[in-house]
Amino acid sequence: MTATPAADIPTVRPAAPHPRRRFSAATQDAIFAYGLVLPVVLLLIGLVGYPFFYAIYVSFTDRVVGNDGQWIGLANFRYLAGAPAFSSAIWNTVVLVVVTGLLKLAIGLGLALLVNQHLPGRGLFRSFLMLPWAMPAFVAYLTWRVMFQPIGGGINLVLTNTGLYPHIVDWLGQRSTAMPSVILAAVWRGFPFWFVSILAALQTIPNELYEAARVDGATAWQRFRNVTWPGIRQVVIITTLLSSIWTANSFEHVWLLTQGGPSDATMVFPVLAYFGMQTQRLGEAAAVSVAMLPVLMILVFVATSMMQNREDRD
Repeated sequence: MTATPAADIPTVRPAAPHPRRRFSAATQDAIFAYGLVLPVVLLLIGLVGYPFFYAIYVSFTDRVVGNDGQWIGLANFRYLAGAPAFSSAIWNTVVLVVVTGLLKLAIGLGLALLVNQHLPGRGLFRSFLMLPWAMPAFVAYLTWRVMFQPIGGGINLVLTNTGLYPHIVDWLGQRSTAMPSVILAAVWRGFPFWFVSILAALQTIPNELYEAARVDGATAWQRFRNVTWPGIRQVVIITTLLSSIWTANSFEHVWLLTQGGPSDATMVFPVLAYFGMQTQRLGEAAAVSVAMLPVLMILVFVATSMMQNREDRD
């Protein structure tokens, strides 16, 4: 038996180790996604986050224009709590939001139900109803201000010439009529948003549901209660919340019509904050805005949650 030469024995070399990846594919995708989102997040922090928290900080100082001021704690809020204009702003803002919301809901719902019917020329009628919303707010409220003028105003001319009311009324100059006048102008300007939102919801309701209700002998009210309202309820709630937020933050309708007068009869939070800016007391103006935050944040949270829940169901 002969031995095999050592040179003929094959040598087995260990395989070279594969280089390990530092991150998995999923981690790399996540890092890439965060990298894409990071510029937007930084932009939002710079444009939204910084002014928001800085305004909260200023509300706790006695800052005025040209002077950084000092930290005074809750002094601005204690001053506002004792100011008659602040209490008037709270009450007037609540009245304005609630009354305009109810009126815009009634008008928008009624017109949406009417236009949703197969009527001749309804397309032209829809376009006509959208004109108040399409008109710039500045032009719309200045037009209403001219109409409310005691001498030469359109409303007084109609009332006196038709004999409905022979006396001249200073609609924006007296406490009893100033807020109703502002509410009237705000409703005229805002009802198209409710109208188009509810109309869009009505057109998503299948006609088969109405036909089945008619076959079962349901009256018009029963069809509305059992078919129409469940189909538009979510849209009405979301529209109510959004409109409430916009109305509470709206400035131009009160400022262009009454500037918060007469005697704070139409004073609201945005106008009160603007007066603080005019007097260069930035700390007090910021305190007015911060005082609105709790209610507005609740409304924003509720509206966002409801829209998210609706998207999840869809």
